[in-house]
Amino acid sequence: MKVLVTGDTGYIGSVMVPMLVEEGFDVVGVDADLFEDCIFMPPQRPARHMRAHVGDLTQRDLEGFDAVFHLAALSNDPLGDLNPNLTYELNHAATVHLAMVAKQAGVGRFLFSSSCSLYGASGDGAVTEEAPFAPITPYARSKAMVEWSLSAMADRDFSPVFLRNATAYGLSPRLRFDLVLNNLTAWAVAKGRVLIKSDGTPWRPIVHIEDITRAFIAAARAPRERVHNEAFNIGRDEENYQIRDIADMVEQVVPDCVIEYAPGGEPDKRSYSVSFAKVRRQLPEFQPQWTARRGVEQLYEAYRQVGVSVEDFEGPRFRRIDTLKRLIAEGRLDASLRWTSPARERGPVEVAAAG
Repeated sequence: MKVLVTGDTGYIGSVMVPMLVEEGFDVVGVDADLFEDCIFMPPQRPARHMRAHVGDLTQRDLEGFDAVFHLAALSNDPLGDLNPNLTYELNHAATVHLAMVAKQAGVGRFLFSSSCSLYGASGDGAVTEEAPFAPITPYARSKAMVEWSLSAMADRDFSPVFLRNATAYGLSPRLRFDLVLNNLTAWAVAKGRVLIKSDGTPWRPIVHIEDITRAFIAAARAPRERVHNEAFNIGRDEENYQIRDIADMVEQVVPDCVIEYAPGGEPDKRSYSVSFAKVRRQLPEFQPQWTARRGVEQLYEAYRQVGVSVEDFEGPRFRRIDTLKRLIAEGRLDASLRWTSPARERGPVEVAAAG
């Protein structure tokens, strides 16, 4: 199966692509490469990679692909708040454009990396895929908008599939430290404190990025009638946690650390637990392998080996929003987050050795 992976050099994509290659997929990656310098450890690259914004791709670019794995997005709430209109342009309008040219090119399956965050403040009980959307942030609203738009495009020749990922965690060459499990573990290793910035009560479902990849693989290979225009929460029922529960795990794994609450921490409006019964029922091929505790152990070992400081994960080196602000201030990106040098903005497919 030939697949186009958008956001292939991002946090999830740089882990997904090598797993897809190992599974026998023919992979081409595309990414604007805005965060190419945010490297925690040496990344692998797909055999073919194109530097481009997905909103600029054409029907010709999509010809010959069997599926699109669409990861590319402004991918967290601070980035979404940088310019909400730009968030909707890049996350919603560009995705709809990509889906349209994919459909015109005869791509049969479009797997969209959605998010459980579109449930927002869901109240009591584990929400199912039938729950109403209650997005709180521009990022979450953009995910809901994409689902509505792509669902209307579904027909006998074009199958969108919506993979609503739980909050991601896990080791990646382009690590994100703004994700709760990654962040709490980093604080514990760097400062001996598991710093909780809320009151610790919000609920979050969490899922390892390798298991997100396993879900994409299962959805790509499943019979059409099981996934056509369907949404799936991606994770495990037992991996719904309150933030303080994750902090407890970190305290148990990282020696000589203590839990600390930041002054003025308040309840986070984003609080939701999620049911994963549907993905177990309709995609039994999806078999997640990770638990939160194993994820803490993985990150603890990596942070110790590579070395991590507060300046790394709270400063400009890995904070995506700071990276964008710096590139804009230096004149390397314009206001639409496109490279100001045409040669850097878009290049042909580059052939390079993977690994």
